[in-house]
Amino acid sequence: MQYPAISHTHKQKQMHSSKDPKAFSLIGPFSEVVTFNNAPLKGQLSEKELGLIKHGGIVLHTDGTIIAVDEFTRLEQAYLKSGCHYRPVQGDQVLLPGFIDAHTHILFGGNRARDYGMRLAGKTYLEIAAAGGGIMQTVMDTRDASEEELNKAMQMRLQKMILSGITTVEVKTGYGLNTEQELRLLNLLNDRKQNTHIDIIPTCLAAHMKPADYPGSNSDYLSEMQLQLWPIITGQKLTARMDIFVETSAFTVAEARSYLTAAKKAGFDITVHADQFTPGGAALAVQLGAVSADHLEASSAKEIDILAKSETVATVLPGASLGLGAPFAPARKLLDAGAALAIASDWNPGSAPIGDLLTATALMSAYEKLHMAEALAGVTFRAASALNLNDRGRLKAGYLADMQAYSTKDYRDILYYQGQLKPSIIWKKSKSYDQ
Repeated sequence: MQYPAISHTHKQKQMHSSKDPKAFSLIGPFSEVVTFNNAPLKGQLSEKELGLIKHGGIVLHTDGTIIAVDEFTRLEQAYLKSGCHYRPVQGDQVLLPGFIDAHTHILFGGNRARDYGMRLAGKTYLEIAAAGGGIMQTVMDTRDASEEELNKAMQMRLQKMILSGITTVEVKTGYGLNTEQELRLLNLLNDRKQNTHIDIIPTCLAAHMKPADYPGSNSDYLSEMQLQLWPIITGQKLTARMDIFVETSAFTVAEARSYLTAAKKAGFDITVHADQFTPGGAALAVQLGAVSADHLEASSAKEIDILAKSETVATVLPGASLGLGAPFAPARKLLDAGAALAIASDWNPGSAPIGDLLTATALMSAYEKLHMAEALAGVTFRAASALNLNDRGRLKAGYLADMQAYSTKDYRDILYYQGQLKPSIIWKKSKSYDQ
């Protein structure tokens, strides 16, 4: 199958200049349409915020945006008489926005099955790193891999994602950890996003950790990235996002504050690997106005309150908890406090090899007692906010026609089957791909 080239720089449109009915397509009827039309960005959600339309339909424009969402019979009367195209849906189908995976590390070489075996034998994250495993093992494997090998492996992961209903994915660097290798990874991401069926949002994570082969201090390394790497990124427009891992094994709060402050001054959106094992990163993210603070497994009542009172999205990563055998981030408490909660897979070769956003979301929801609306919001419009995107994640007029349909008549089945029910049709900017 040949997929269209995708750009993530689409501007939301309120009105369309084309009056030609051939530019419109009516799709339906669907058993249910989950729109999230007016659901709030922050805090608790219940079924009433789903914006659920029974026996609904949707009208799309050929430019890849949504024209209207309503009961199917109303759309029939309003659009079919004018001569727009009609694409019937067969059988029971539930329509909802495409998923958005807002935190991944899917550009890497090798794997860390050895680390996983050591972890099952009782070794800790830090003990595994001291034994030659951990992030540096993937750095060496990634540096050694050819561009063809890296590209092929990433494309396989992207293919799995689109078939799972993911239409936008954030992908971090961070397995290069020097100027030359980080640029190589960013160029691979930018080449791939022009030639794939899924929107890729690149993020520079050169500050994943100081590489073992770097002779200077943490501060020296971060300064070198700012002086050597950032000007090239800016000049070639390789990414608009900077990330840093704030943790005992990576960078201190003070080191991260200097780095992120400079990044924000340079015009980058900032995000933080925060509170995975120890607190401190989330508070820093809020202080600096980060778009998101990600992980949060070690966040206490203090950090939860800080996040809830801010505009920083709390992005939780259940895949990492499953991979490490660690507690989930306090998703329920974050929602109850009023935070904006996004859910991402953290797909990476070490701590989150599951690489399945819906399964990880469903399992965490069971343990954290998330309402189905809260879980689905976390991987749609709230995940979009974690990437500073305001044109997707809801089914409403003017938004991107990024959608997916499941062969069921009840939206609850999607989480109930914990990732085993796959979408039957995926739409990316109005173009459909049947399973």
